Parts: sequence; structure tokens; C-alpha cells
Amino acid sequence: MYKTIVIPNNKKMIDLDCDAIVLGLKNYSVNMPFYMDIEELKEISEKTNKEIFVSINKNIFNNEIDKLKEILLKLNNIKIKGVFYYDISIVNLKEKLKLNYDLIWNQEHLTTNYMTINYWLSKGVKYTCLSNEITINEIKEITKNTKAKLIVQLFGYVPMMNSRRHAVKNYLNEFNIDDDSKINYIEKENKTYPIIDDENGTVVYTNKILNGIKDVLDIDVEYILLNSFMINEKDFNKVLKMFKTVTKENKEEYYNMINNMFNADTLFLHKETIYKVK
Repeated sequence: MYKTIVIPNNKKMIDLDCDAIVLGLKNYSVNMPFYMDIEELKEISEKTNKEIFVSINKNIFNNEIDKLKEILLKLNNIKIKGVFYYDISIVNLKEKLKLNYDLIWNQEHLTTNYMTINYWLSKGVKYTCLSNEITINEIKEITKNTKAKLIVQLFGYVPMMNSRRHAVKNYLNEFNIDDDSKINYIEKENKTYPIIDDENGTVVYTNKILNGIKDVLDIDVEYILLNSFMINEKDFNKVLKMFKTVTKENKEEYYNMINNMFNADTLFLHKETIYKVK
């Protein structure tokens, strides 16, 4: 049976009834609802029995390596399960620094095939968080061809694009518009996409919430990830309970209930992603 791993929308949601949580590290994470420093992470780890994963999912520059080493060593003294990484320097640093926590390959759009997953597994990376652009059939193929432990997001908004450029802030500055909103929206082809521009750059999210509860029983993975970004605690808790109690008999009912609660869709789970350059 899979475990539930949650990206909480705020600190209050850390106490939700789930098996694990993913927390963003300040200055070293992107695409997270909020960020914490090392001391805050340590405080939470001492208070909870949940598995704690820390997200270090940004590109690391050469002038940040020494500080990154310090951070990784500090995490070594905190009770965490693992680190979600984007920059592959962390794989080398784990061995060099003799870190005792696991690594989770989390390069979003690149975690799409079992051959690369197995390569990183041979380098000591036990976990992979699979891309949201692959289908359920492709996920099944991966599970049959790797011994790595897999994490799959099946609920919540999904980041589509991330840039270090400040797209929103530059626009506001160009036209002298005063707007201190934490979340803005972009309209394209009659669809509305949430967009965040913070100190890490710009992130654009899907216009619909991913609802994959119908497929959760058909894949053999270690964790099902649920992202609570932009979702209130009461509604998110209802969805979390559904994922913990879903059966073959009620999965269709739960799927419809979630769709009635949100503007939701299965996104690419049953639709191949094909992009053509015009």
C-alpha cells in the first residue's frame, strides 16, 4: 500500500493526517507554497512522527556550493527522511560528505524513463519523483523496470514552467502598476493559469487541479504526492481522506466528488504530451 506525502500550503497544515511531508528550504527551493530555514525545519522534525523530506530543487551556482555543503551537513543532524534534488551536484556531495539521508531525483520534466532512473539508482539515489507529463501506462512501465522507490503526484496544481526571470514584476515595473499580490493570473486561450513571481523567479501552474484518484490503485509506487498549494485546509483534508480510503468500489465516486469540489482534470495521465514547433 502506498504512503501519502503532502506539500503543505502553510505551517498549520503540517499536522494533517498523512505519512510524510515535503518542506521547502529558504533560498534553496522553488515551486513551493512557503519556505523555512534550518532552525524551523529542526523544530518541526522534533515535534512530528511524520517522515520529513526537504526540497532543494533549484539550480546551484558555483558561488553557492560552499554554502550548500554547510546546509547539507546541517540537515544531516536533523531527523529527515530525504532531500528532493534538482542539481546533480548534490549526488556527488552526498557521497563526499557522507550524508545519511536519502536522495530523491526530482528534475520534474526529465524524470520520464526507467533507464535514467536506474542510472541514478546505481549512483545511490534510491527515490525518483516522476514527471507529471507522462501517462499512467508509462508509469506502469517504469514500475516494472526499476527497483527505485517512486513518488507520483496525483492531486493538486502542477508547475508547468519555471524561470529565474521576474516575468510579472518586470511587467508591473514597465507599466508602473502597483500590485503586491502573492499570486497573479495569466489568461491564454480562455484558460486561467496561476502565476507566482517571488525571489526565486517566476512559476506558472496548470489551470486545473490534477485529480488522479481513479488511477491510484493501478500503480505500484512508494508514495502518492498531494500538493495543497492554493487549496484550503478543509477541502484538502477531505481529499486526503479519500486517497487514504479509496477502493475499487468507490474510486469513481471519489473521482466525481473531487471534480465537483474543484476545477479538476486527469491532465496528462491519459493523454500523451505531443509538442510541435511551428
